[in-house]
Amino acid sequence: MKLTVIGSGSTVPHPTRTSSGLWLETSGGNVLLDCSASVPSRMAALGLDWPNLDAIWISHFHMDHVGGLGPLFAATKHASQMKNREKPLRIFGPSGTKELIDGFSQANNYRLLDQLFPVEIVEVKELEPFEILPGVGAVAMKTPHTAESHAIYIRDADNTLVYSADTAFDEKIATFAEKVGLFILECTYVKDKPAKKHLELAEAIELINKAHPKRAMLTHFYPEWDKVDFDKEVGKYDPKCEVIAAKDGLVINL
Repeated sequence: MKLTVIGSGSTVPHPTRTSSGLWLETSGGNVLLDCSASVPSRMAALGLDWPNLDAIWISHFHMDHVGGLGPLFAATKHASQMKNREKPLRIFGPSGTKELIDGFSQANNYRLLDQLFPVEIVEVKELEPFEILPGVGAVAMKTPHTAESHAIYIRDADNTLVYSADTAFDEKIATFAEKVGLFILECTYVKDKPAKKHLELAEAIELINKAHPKRAMLTHFYPEWDKVDFDKEVGKYDPKCEVIAAKDGLVINL
């Protein structure tokens, strides 16, 4: 598997960090993990093969994770690169995903789901395994952020990854991510978090240390992270594995 960070920031506009999106290349195809409003243009800027995107995972319905779905479907409906596409695009997410996408499609009668290729929407159930791409297994677990929020575990042969998306502290997330190859965890705040439904650094490192992954990556940074030295702050908590700071455009081979 190969991971490209499309957006490592949050909903707050930032000059170098765009909102949430990850591109994952697997043996079964390409999957987009969350789709903020900036993701469609950032995929093109990073040279990602967006016309051949196979699947999308939606973790929850906040706009910095789903706001790019409308623009993406508008692009695929009209872009010349899509004229010969026949394979389906599958969208996976929690209960309510179909209603959300139908709403985008029906706005101003855009009919965004009337594409030249099939669009399939699959609403997953917690802890029920599913195939997100051919030969690539996945399972989702509810997280304490919004009513529909889920983390996702992906396995491609011997390669494993967990993406928490937005979440408050919950030790079950560490169990879910136990000994994965890459644990991608939100870390919105450095410390003294004002919002309970996100993580600060001490909490993120505690979850990482309990999970024992091979590597971890922190993402979903608020602008306050600009004022600190990431490696120095992380080092204060004695992480038990390498902890990487997500940056827009960063590529990680698993």
